[in-house]
Amino acid sequence: MKTRFKTIKLLFLLAFMPAGFAFGQQLLNLDRALEIASQNSPDIRTSLLGLERSQESLNAKRASLKSQFALSLNPIDYSRTRAFDDYYSNWYTNESLGASGTFTVSQPILITDGTVQLVNRFGWQKSTSSTNNIEDRSFSNNLYLSLNQPLFTYNKLRLELKELELDLENSNLSYAMQKLNLEKLVTQYFYDVYLAQMSLSITEDELANTEKSFDITKNKVEAGLAAREELYQAELNYATAKSNVQNQRVLLENYKDQFKQYIGMDIFEDFAVMSNVEANPVEVDLQKAIDYGLGSRMEIRQREIDIETSQFGLIRTKASNEFRGEMDLSIGIIGDDRKLGDIYDSPTNNPKVSVSFNVPLFDWGEKKSRIKAQEAVIKTQELNAEQQEIQIVLDIRKVYRSLLNLENQIDIARQNEKNAQLTYEINLERYANGDLTSMDLNLYQNQLSEKKMAYAESLINYKIELLNLKIQTLYDFESKQGIVPEEIIQKRKN
Repeated sequence: MKTRFKTIKLLFLLAFMPAGFAFGQQLLNLDRALEIASQNSPDIRTSLLGLERSQESLNAKRASLKSQFALSLNPIDYSRTRAFDDYYSNWYTNESLGASGTFTVSQPILITDGTVQLVNRFGWQKSTSSTNNIEDRSFSNNLYLSLNQPLFTYNKLRLELKELELDLENSNLSYAMQKLNLEKLVTQYFYDVYLAQMSLSITEDELANTEKSFDITKNKVEAGLAAREELYQAELNYATAKSNVQNQRVLLENYKDQFKQYIGMDIFEDFAVMSNVEANPVEVDLQKAIDYGLGSRMEIRQREIDIETSQFGLIRTKASNEFRGEMDLSIGIIGDDRKLGDIYDSPTNNPKVSVSFNVPLFDWGEKKSRIKAQEAVIKTQELNAEQQEIQIVLDIRKVYRSLLNLENQIDIARQNEKNAQLTYEINLERYANGDLTSMDLNLYQNQLSEKKMAYAESLINYKIELLNLKIQTLYDFESKQGIVPEEIIQKRKN
């Protein structure tokens, strides 16, 4: 039974296709168009690349917080120099040949913003001097553990990591918003093509009716039942109807090209759209719509991210020209010997401690002014967040009023189309009986076409506005379910 119903529905849709429709064309419904756009649309692909950039940047930062292993090699280091010895008051020549390698393990400390390093430097060196003609050959190895720790300043590592996490969250929000915007624009472009396709079908019907009235007029004139001026007017109406058909075909092809470009479809591929434009009134609770909009709209979270990012800027500003310090600690052993196996027979401990401070004295008010400037940025972001919430409420109220008005417009447009159809049929019979001129009949024909298009446009406008409400509130009132999970909304409220 279901299969039979689908077959009947398909035949019904095909019956209203334009006369120029070829079966080589691809049939597109709105769901299929959205599927193509979600994969091929340039806008969605750009948004995906932005999301990938944020994700990989965060991955890179997290990877940099793990232990880093490095090996540097210096396979040959040769030098021959001439220098003056102040003690002996003579010149001497020094020749040196060596090779070395350094292995380093570096571990950043996220909690303290410090860095721990384990370093081992191994080398071999041969040196001769013309002063005593003694050649020295030796192996050396320097193994030590070091700690570099900033003091009295903010944690740069933690701040950078948090910024990248917020950037990724913002990119995810932007991608989700782009998908919703994609649905809206694809729907709009889809129905533009649908209306152009329908307009072409109506103008083709007009042409058929005009041709029929032209034949009637021609027969009347040839039979002497009407003046020849009637035939001239009928010929003009017929030519105008042909021109209208051609104009609508051009308009339809232009809308198709625009649609194909946006969804990422091959611009040389032909298609026709089919859709059920019937729109059933949907009950909308305004307060519920506002609550969902304020609880789930992603722009609000984006404004919160802007505020947090601005606060990070304030932290950096306060750290400029600040009192801060740095501590370097290291401990290890170094050994050397002519024999490789005896390097650490008599090792030398080499501890090192270094503490330094940067003490600002006077900056002529530079830091104070920079802090005030950044605080102004934060207040601006907070104001933007407040205005964003107000704008969301205003947009939802606007869409709600529009939906109520469109429901009324649909009823009016439906009745107007019905009246125009009855009026045209009555006057067509009057024209056939000779009680009406072809010019008057053409006016009724145009009126019928206008009312058909007005009714279709009112239905489509309602469907688009209902989609707009879903985007504004992130709640689907047709299916009565939210787009954002309820637990996420409650988390944001808390």
